[in-house]
Amino acid sequence: MNDRFALTLLESYTSRAREQLIHKTRHVMETQESFLKEFIKAHKSTELGRKFGLSQINSIEQFRKQIPILPYSFYEPYTERIAHGERGVLNPDPVTYLNLTSGTTSSKKQVPVTQRYQRTLRRADLASMGFAIAEMRRRNLAFGKVLLTNAVPRPSKTSGGIPFGPVSVGSIRQGKLLFEHLFSQPFSALEIADTLARHYVCLLFALRHPNLRGWVANFPMLMLRTCRYLETYAEELIHDLEQGAIAPWLPLEPHLRAQLEHRFTAAPQRAAALRAMLRRDGRLTPKAAWTGLSYLTTARGGTSNFYLERFPDYFGDTPVFGGVYGTAEATFGVYPSFNTDGSILAIESGFFEFVPSDQWHAEQPQTLLPVDVKVGEQYRILVTSYSGFYRYDIGDVVEVVGFYEQAPLIVFRHRQGGLLSATTEKTTEFHVTQVMEILQQAFPVKLQDFCITLSADEFPARYLVNIELAPGYVLERPQAFLAQFDHWLKVLNQPYATVRQDQVPSPRLRILAPGSFATLHQRQVNRGMFDSQLKLLHISENRTLLEGLTMQYEADLPQDQPSSLPDGVPLAKIGHYWRV
Repeated sequence: MNDRFALTLLESYTSRAREQLIHKTRHVMETQESFLKEFIKAHKSTELGRKFGLSQINSIEQFRKQIPILPYSFYEPYTERIAHGERGVLNPDPVTYLNLTSGTTSSKKQVPVTQRYQRTLRRADLASMGFAIAEMRRRNLAFGKVLLTNAVPRPSKTSGGIPFGPVSVGSIRQGKLLFEHLFSQPFSALEIADTLARHYVCLLFALRHPNLRGWVANFPMLMLRTCRYLETYAEELIHDLEQGAIAPWLPLEPHLRAQLEHRFTAAPQRAAALRAMLRRDGRLTPKAAWTGLSYLTTARGGTSNFYLERFPDYFGDTPVFGGVYGTAEATFGVYPSFNTDGSILAIESGFFEFVPSDQWHAEQPQTLLPVDVKVGEQYRILVTSYSGFYRYDIGDVVEVVGFYEQAPLIVFRHRQGGLLSATTEKTTEFHVTQVMEILQQAFPVKLQDFCITLSADEFPARYLVNIELAPGYVLERPQAFLAQFDHWLKVLNQPYATVRQDQVPSPRLRILAPGSFATLHQRQVNRGMFDSQLKLLHISENRTLLEGLTMQYEADLPQDQPSSLPDGVPLAKIGHYWRV
């Protein structure tokens, strides 16, 4: 099967999946009721199905009344038994894979995957691709080869012989046959263990394709990291492309090096064109190397906007597509268009309920159905899916931003447990990300990354605003920056404004040395977190999180000026700290 035929076949399948989802958005509750009835029929004979009496449930209301809302801790003993090889515990079908969560915000969770479960998730994936292709046609953009740099190691197995690993590893491996036609690098490139070596090799193969059309990464932060690899190793990549060789200094597994070198051939004309771009611009960026990029696919919502602000520098006006809003536990949304944060509730992939904010502290809260939610409101989302989890509370907080026909358009905002409080103010990642977006525009400055933590030696604690400047940027008015952080956080989070009046001391700004967040990233990988799934938190109550990182400068607000400082501190008074 050649590449063109494979892409044509993919377009046909995805277009059909898109049309089916659009049709079902006009009949949301009929679709949800049908999903739930099929789910109950399939799961009533499992151990948990018998425990909850699924065979006696005949309606949505009866299901909601009879089945309690449960967190992962309830399911953990069951998933452990599945990992040891027991069958019929949560799932009626054999478990073929165990999705592991990233472990960024809590310990890793195991989520059973069966072929039936995978089919329900694939509906969302195909519909998403159908929307992307339709959008490309509307914009007269070409569809073609795609760059991906995810790690896809050979999966380990549990004591019961079940493969396990990140959700992306399982899904990519299942699509291995299509992979070679769709992506710019051989599948074996993703099996490289070393992060730098994997990115280098993937970029090397992608650079051979001047007409690369797409780029996919789990999170915008990871896409920016790949851009930095392209800048840093531009000369070496161009040399290898010219010579038809893969750099001998890369730590590649011998069998993978042999496979990849067999597939890689010299492209001297392409190398010459890239070298001319490098000389002209002083660096190599994606928008220069691949002028025909049609789209970028990466996560939207949550803290993504902070990183997306830097995309024009690397990608120009290339549109950004969210793909699907999903986790290891479920797929929640399907994106209908480019450059939008709202995704269509994935009504074919799960049965969904919404917990309104006034019920968040109830042990068994009253829930709303998809057609009952309101635009502008935030909800905790529950899912029942073929993973075998019922009314599962993942802890994600979503905002409803509109409707697609009858289906709500949802945006992930933050995790319910992802809060920062010196006393009772409950600051979220969404709050601080909005603040940083405002400040980067106002000063102007670009940040490599940031994390808000709490001081360890005060009660109540003060907010520590830890930032790393992007290369080449200088923060000329640090106190003004800090004052405006304080001001805008009060505006966006009223409880913070209240406690800042007489309880919580003024925040402190800390400028970290270049490379600090890369070091933090590597620390988390070294602790066993998955590189391709890793999200750096923008708030953390771990007061030792940044220990050992080099601080270049600290700034406090004057005690009599807690909220604003129009002119800041003259650059002459802060010396040489700002050279990066």
